[in-house]
Amino acid sequence: MEDFVNRVAQSALTTLNLEEFIHPGERVVYDIKENLFHGLMLREKDFREFIKTHDWSQYDGKNVAIICSADAIVPTWAYMLLASKLQHHAHRYVFGNLEALEQELFHEAIAGINPEDFRDAKLVIKGCGNIPVPTYAYVAIMQKLLPVASSIMYGEPCSTVPLYKRPKVQA
Repeated sequence: MEDFVNRVAQSALTTLNLEEFIHPGERVVYDIKENLFHGLMLREKDFREFIKTHDWSQYDGKNVAIICSADAIVPTWAYMLLASKLQHHAHRYVFGNLEALEQELFHEAIAGINPEDFRDAKLVIKGCGNIPVPTYAYVAIMQKLLPVASSIMYGEPCSTVPLYKRPKVQA
C-alpha cells in the first residue's frame, strides 16, 4: 500500500490569513451627543471645560470611533479638539462609526506589510476563518500584493479560487 502524500503541505504556496491582521485592542464609540446643549448644539465654553476635566486615561490603548448621533450643530474644531486629547491615549481614533474604525485598523496593518516579502510568491489569501474579515481588507491586500506576487488565490490551499496569475514575459 502506498503512503499518503500531502501535496498541499509540499506545495510552494504561501497562505496569508487576514484574521491575523485584526488589531486586538478594544473598540469604543465616543458620541459627542453627550456634550451638546439641549441636544442641539455645542457650547464652546462648556465643551472646553469638559475637555479639561474629562478622564482621558479610560481610552488608553483603545481604538475610538468619534461620532455625533444627534442631528446637531457641531463645529469641526470640536472633533479636532477631541482628537488632540485622544492622541495621547488611544491606539487609533477616527471620525466615523465602528466600521470606519475597523477599516482604518486594517489599512494600518496592511500598510505595514513589506510587499517584497511576497515577491514572486504563489499566495493563497485565506477565506474561511473563525472571525469575519471585511471585504475591504481583501481588496486592500490585493492592491498591495498584486504587483509583486506571481499568483494570488482565495480560499484554502486544498480548495482555491484563482484570482490572478502574472502573465509570462515573451522573450
